[in-house]
Amino acid sequence: MRFLFGITTLAVCGLLGVAHPGQAQKTKSAPFSYVPEEGEDRYNQRVPQKTLALADGSGFVILAHQSGSAYAVERYDANLKKQWSTTMPVAPGETVEAFGRNAEQVWVVLHHADESTQNLTVQPFGLAGGQKGAPVIVVTAPAQDRRPVVRLSPDGNRLLAYRYQTREAQVRTLEGTLYDQKLSKILDRTYDFRDQGDFFSPNILLANDGTQYVTLLGDGMKKLTVRRYPATADRIGVATAIQVMGVPVGGTFGGQPITIRDAKFTLQPDGQLYGAALCANDRTGQLSSLKLVRFDFAESKLKLADELPFAPAFLAEISKATGTEVKALTDIYLADMLLTEGKNLVIIAERHFEEGGPELPVHARELYLFGYSPFLTPTWHTIIAKDQVAPAIDSYTGIGYRAAVFGEEVELVTLETIEGKSDLYLRKIQTPTGVISAPQRLKLNVANDQQLAYVKDFTTWLGPKTIIGISRPNKKSAALQLNEVKLKQ
Repeated sequence: MRFLFGITTLAVCGLLGVAHPGQAQKTKSAPFSYVPEEGEDRYNQRVPQKTLALADGSGFVILAHQSGSAYAVERYDANLKKQWSTTMPVAPGETVEAFGRNAEQVWVVLHHADESTQNLTVQPFGLAGGQKGAPVIVVTAPAQDRRPVVRLSPDGNRLLAYRYQTREAQVRTLEGTLYDQKLSKILDRTYDFRDQGDFFSPNILLANDGTQYVTLLGDGMKKLTVRRYPATADRIGVATAIQVMGVPVGGTFGGQPITIRDAKFTLQPDGQLYGAALCANDRTGQLSSLKLVRFDFAESKLKLADELPFAPAFLAEISKATGTEVKALTDIYLADMLLTEGKNLVIIAERHFEEGGPELPVHARELYLFGYSPFLTPTWHTIIAKDQVAPAIDSYTGIGYRAAVFGEEVELVTLETIEGKSDLYLRKIQTPTGVISAPQRLKLNVANDQQLAYVKDFTTWLGPKTIIGISRPNKKSAALQLNEVKLKQ
């Protein structure tokens, strides 16, 4: 896949001001080898994050495409010293499906398909030395079925693999198997949706303890629902109780039919699950509002935040930020929900669209940031104007940003060209107030004239003041560099 962030303008904040940026200093660099991948899916990137920080901040692991038939799994310490590198061959008909790690192993999940069957196989690597373990097939399905799915828990200690059972293209059940950190089977489970009617969209989020949260868009794309399945198997003759919570966010309002146009569910570090929905007028397609729900299964409570309408005043703010008159919101998609230590929540949405055909570039414009208090009260919003472009072969996988939470601050990194300097730029958002810093250049001098998939895919944080990134320092250089950037106070 190839990746391009295009030219962008300076950030334009909403109502709450701009903070002064700090200074950045590049402290270390090391050679890096990578071959761009050709994505087969224009809309989804199966492994969007190819650098994973270790939990203790001691370093990171990388999944790097080396050739048409091999990847390398590599471990580095916090000083960019390579600890080990292990080659992983990929046969014809195989693609990488997922990449994860826990305290003892790194996992690469491969999808294999032939004329009769398809399966997902986990290839483990020892975190200490990179030794390959025995591969484990975690799910198998007929070749004509939908592609099976794998979910990894945030800490990498649980893995869920499932396949679809359909009738006339509609999902009726999911057949799943849960595994522990040693890839030993914990349980098999069937998720039954035969009571859901004809229009719904199921997905599963997996918690660190193995609890499964099945998220649903149902009732004609008007309702957000979550089903909670425990991490333990049913006892013989006794079915485990399934907790279900749901809330309608669409319907008929003022005579207009409102449905969910885009939705995102996230399981946060505190164990609570949030669902956000961009709602739209079903007749015109124009976005009408943002709605947010918190599902608290521990207390069996559901909290619906006040609706954020996309009223004329909000459209006027966008027009001011972008310098273009905006009469209606379209092409906006939810990207992130980030929860701070103080339980402030930030929702990030992005506007992206095609120029008009499958062979034309794809654009990403503004980022929309919405802040909520711990009580789910809307407190602020900010608009960051930008202009990112990806070629048709990259499509929607070739645009975007990286974000991370530290304390009450969100750090956001994009690749931009500002005042003639193409580089990674950092912005910091104070979540209680929405104050956002001016873009802070990381001084990597990223050349912007070639395939740049590595920029977004390999950017990560080892801590609030240490960013790992990859660059090609100038147009004449054919080599890439792995960089560690230390942020000053």
